[in-house]
Amino acid sequence: MWKILLFTAGFLVLAVALLGVRVFFIKGGRFPSPHISDNQYLRKKGISCAVSTDAQERKEKLR
Repeated sequence: MWKILLFTAGFLVLAVALLGVRVFFIKGGRFPSPHISDNQYLRKKGISCAVSTDAQERKEKLR
């Protein structure tokens, strides 16, 4: 049981360290934004988040 817990804890530490390379080792580094509206490629494709799309459709429906 202890082996599994230690393996899991080690795996989680490794995952956080690998995900945080940009944050920990680059001056002024930060995690990339997970929001769809902040993704340049998706904006070029005309894809927006569901909340924005819903708000826009409700606004158009009221007109």
